[in-house]
Amino acid sequence: MKYSILIVALVFTAIFAQAQSSDKAEALLDEVYSKVKSYDNIEVSFKFALHNTEADVDQETRGDVTLEGEKYLFNYLGSQQLYDGAKVYTIVPENEEVTIEDKSEGENTITPSDMLTFYKKGHNYEWDILQDVQGRKIQFVKLIPIDTNSEITSILLGIDVETKHIYKLIETGKNGTITTITVNSFKTDQQLSKTLFTFDENKYKEEGYYIIRN
Repeated sequence: MKYSILIVALVFTAIFAQAQSSDKAEALLDEVYSKVKSYDNIEVSFKFALHNTEADVDQETRGDVTLEGEKYLFNYLGSQQLYDGAKVYTIVPENEEVTIEDKSEGENTITPSDMLTFYKKGHNYEWDILQDVQGRKIQFVKLIPIDTNSEITSILLGIDVETKHIYKLIETGKNGTITTITVNSFKTDQQLSKTLFTFDENKYKEEGYYIIRN
């Protein structure tokens, strides 16, 4: 009987500790979300790394994104993607090609405008390790997709304890791929050009670009 009571007590203790861990993680993410939403605009430059030992893939590149509400300007892999609030324009200078299409609204699609807020839905949370990165305290929160069919096993989100800005994202896929995004700079409320999120179709036509409408 004593052993049964002990086992039950241990189970309830574990459940309580897990609930506390989840609550702490969610509270921190709520702070991050509120901070992100308080800015008029955000400019982020980042390093992107992709690693899969089994497939012998090891890639690294850099990019940057400017966000203002739902609008964004995203530079990555030599291409540029612009969302003006109505259409998405993907500009590929190498091919002299522009693709114009509606913004994807797929349930599992994360667009640049969602990259700092995607964690608000579709995940369970766990409190993870605290790291010291060059004098900065980075608290990691583990995100586990609620959808069991997701191709993602887990995401570790590293948050600067002082600024409440996202510093690092480490995504582990079911296929063994590890994707790491490290923020190099995080600027807020910058003086942006009024035409930054405006696509000038005539400009690209004059430069000989092929326009594709989907």
